[in-house]
Amino acid sequence: MGLPTTIEELNHIKEECEKMVSKRASASALAAAVPILGTDVAADVALMRELLPAINRKFGLSKEQIEELDPEVKRVLLVFITSVGSELVGKLITKQVVIQMLKKISTKIAVKQAVKVVPILGQAASAGISFAAMKYLGKAHINDCYEIAKQYIENEQTKPVH
Repeated sequence: MGLPTTIEELNHIKEECEKMVSKRASASALAAAVPILGTDVAADVALMRELLPAINRKFGLSKEQIEELDPEVKRVLLVFITSVGSELVGKLITKQVVIQMLKKISTKIAVKQAVKVVPILGQAASAGISFAAMKYLGKAHINDCYEIAKQYIENEQTKPVH
C-alpha cells in the first residue's frame, strides 16, 4: 500500500485508523483498570509501538514506504512532514520515541498512577484517563498523517501534465 491518491481514499484511511485508535484506547483503559502500579504504562508503550507504525503504514508514510519512493516524491513529502511538525511520521517508532510521547502527557499519567491507590473509583478514573490519553495521541498522529497526505494529493493535482 502506497500513498493515497484521492481525498476519498484518504478519508477512508482516516476512518480505518480512527477505529484502530478506539480499539487500542479501550485496551489501554482495560490495562489501566488493573490495580497494579506500572502495568498500564507498560501496556500503553506496547500499544503505541504497535499503533503508530500501523497508522503510518495505512497512510503510506512508514519509514520503509518513504524510503522506497522516487527521490523527488520523498523530498516533497519530507517538506510536508516538516511543515506539519510531526515527530512520528516516516520515523522508526522505538520504545524511546513512545516514552517521549507519553512524557508529554505525563501529568495525566502521574494522576492516573496516583488515583490507582483509591479502590474502585481510582481504577475507573485511571481507566478513563488512560483511554483519553491513548485516544488523544492516536488522533493527533492520524491528523498529522492526514494533513501530510492531503498536501501531497493536492500537490500532485496541481502539477502540470507533460
